Amino acid sequence: MIRRKRTCWTAILLVCVMLVSGCSIWPGQNDSVSNKKVTLTLWYWNRSIDDKLIAKAKEKFPNIELTAQKIGGDFKAKLKTTLAARSGEPDIVALNDWIMELFPSEDRFYNLYNLGAGDVEDQYLDWKWKQGVTPDGQMIGFPMDTGPTALFYRADLFKEAGLPSEPEEVARQINNWDAYSAAGEKIKEKFGGKVFLTDNIGTVYNQVLSQGTERYFRPDGSFIGMDSPLVKQSWDTAVSFKQKGLLANADGWTPGWNAAMNNGEIASFVGAVWMKQVLQEAAPDTSGKWRVARAPGGDGNNGGSFLSILKSSKHPKEAFEVIQWLQSPENQLEQYKTLNLFPSAPGVFDTPAMKEEEPFFGGQATGPVFAESAQHVPEAFFGERYPSVHNIITRRLNDIAKQNANPEQVWPDTVHRVERELQR
Repeated sequence: MIRRKRTCWTAILLVCVMLVSGCSIWPGQNDSVSNKKVTLTLWYWNRSIDDKLIAKAKEKFPNIELTAQKIGGDFKAKLKTTLAARSGEPDIVALNDWIMELFPSEDRFYNLYNLGAGDVEDQYLDWKWKQGVTPDGQMIGFPMDTGPTALFYRADLFKEAGLPSEPEEVARQINNWDAYSAAGEKIKEKFGGKVFLTDNIGTVYNQVLSQGTERYFRPDGSFIGMDSPLVKQSWDTAVSFKQKGLLANADGWTPGWNAAMNNGEIASFVGAVWMKQVLQEAAPDTSGKWRVARAPGGDGNNGGSFLSILKSSKHPKEAFEVIQWLQSPENQLEQYKTLNLFPSAPGVFDTPAMKEEEPFFGGQATGPVFAESAQHVPEAFFGERYPSVHNIITRRLNDIAKQNANPEQVWPDTVHRVERELQR
């Protein structure tokens, strides 16, 4: 009898356990669920993020399965095509300085302010931070690198032409575009027109434009107009350089530009910090002859990237943790060391790594020059239609530089073309 009661109680307990297990999780199952990895996909392009840093991120976040895809070819076109298809979107995506083209699609991105971005805002350059914020106040881009500009110049050619050759003196004496133009005429006279002051008309226009605050559009989306003082000043300065014979008409990213730099046919150019590597690869025979000084006319920025989280991601919290870690001031400094990506976190500007002497630049430490520039870049609004307007203007300037088109005729035609484009 006792044995039968024990058997009955055992059966009842077994049923209870089974019933409970139906609406709860076994201890072993609970462990497996809590240890299940979150899967995140990251799109980036070559050298936008250090591959070794991505490997460290995978170790840093053992609960995240991070799949990093290095996208080749036309990155922007692939992203826009993917967004249009609403399929196959990554969780995290790198955006270049064309981020403003995606502002009309801000609803496709998480507002990083809602994920805690505001807690670290004071660690980054204010103007850079604001470039990732839409006119409606939604932050869709977290700061990565920047592209502060400076004057790259051949110290030997400047000295031979009777110009200052030390960076401090160059910055002091050639501190505006008129003084820079005058320096170019001295170089032209000294070398009989065989050495040009700078590379091309687009460089001049872009750099003058980058030193101002108002470009083509206001934050409310309205067009400022081609009679904007900054646009007209940039145009007139670029045209005057052509008329004075100061341009080599060597376009960037071409064999001709590389050869002109390596052969000493170009004495200087205003460019972003990332041009250091471009120059070193293009003109190895000129090592030790270049220097860097603050740009004439003021500081500007050219380039720089952001990280965003798409609304299609099911794990925005974890994605933001990855973004914030990848672009922490400490990791931005590491990527400056490995990829020469200039930080957007000014807290690392005084570190020894950013003050190292560089043999290609005659032993000069160029880091402090670009750091000073980065801290004085004017805040400017671009707008999503900036590229279409800008491309029209620069194409017409090339007609003046290379086809000797009459500037007096080209300007009104350019105004008309821009207005027609904006009516589309």
